[in-house]
Amino acid sequence: IWQDRVRTDAYREAIMLHQKFIEGKVVMDVGCGTGILSVFCARAGAKRVYAVDASEIATQASEIVKANNLADKIVVIHGRVEDVDVEEKVDVIISEWMGYMLLYESMLPSVLFARDKWLKPGGLILPSHATLFMAPITNSDRYEGSVDFWCDVYGINMSALVPLAKKFASEEPSIEIVGGENVISWPFVVKHIDCYTFTVEEFKSITTTYKVSSMMLAPIHGFGLWFEVEFNGPAESCSNLSSDSSPLDIIQKKRRRASDSTVVLSTAPEDEPTHWHQTILYFPDPIGVTQDQIIEGSVTITPSEENPRCLNIHLECS
Repeated sequence: IWQDRVRTDAYREAIMLHQKFIEGKVVMDVGCGTGILSVFCARAGAKRVYAVDASEIATQASEIVKANNLADKIVVIHGRVEDVDVEEKVDVIISEWMGYMLLYESMLPSVLFARDKWLKPGGLILPSHATLFMAPITNSDRYEGSVDFWCDVYGINMSALVPLAKKFASEEPSIEIVGGENVISWPFVVKHIDCYTFTVEEFKSITTTYKVSSMMLAPIHGFGLWFEVEFNGPAESCSNLSSDSSPLDIIQKKRRRASDSTVVLSTAPEDEPTHWHQTILYFPDPIGVTQDQIIEGSVTITPSEENPRCLNIHLECS
């Protein structure tokens, strides 16, 4: 489907770009799903691909592998990567591990586990780097549709439901598409992840402060989060964006990457939509700002103790 094309094209382009690291080598596909990335790697000349998935989709992946005459190259393993038994080291780890806002229900810990247990020194990880961005957004249509709507429903005053509607709209993140016109400042970097060096310990608490300037007179209805991932080779440097990267740094590095051979998969509002959309943290009430007004605060993201694949988000803004 069209939402998957951006994602699939990026992975296929990255595999072909790094074919010299894949041809004749051993690959592990962590969370292989249907096995499409495993098939791409096999067709790029991989000697063997271990396609690992904990869900029942592994059964269909096995059938897809056989239907494409690749059973001699791709070994589908049904199980958690933390539990499976693979008897050789691998040259490449590939995974579509990213969740909503990069980290929600993500498989990054599984990729790091596979890296530490099976990846040979100097091996390739695809994607290699990930950056989570955040910016204040304005979205009056969405707010009016979910909150102000209750003030007049078919001529009936239901404003008693407005406090409940505000609570419902703001207590959980919303997964939706917003456009570049909804973003009212340059984004800031919440976290930059180097998959070659990042540790599970770092994943336990991600926090950053921010200070941005509003580009317009508008109500802030909340903050939007999105991410991009890069597919760099093992010895290649990445854009290395940090939480104190200036807007100019972000723009210049994005333009530089667009002109070189780096493959980037972006879920930013100004780019072609993906199935990840953007993640919006709505406020119960909008906050009015003027042009050039400073917006500052902090954001902390931690895995939930009840379910580590879920997240707790603490946002402060003034």
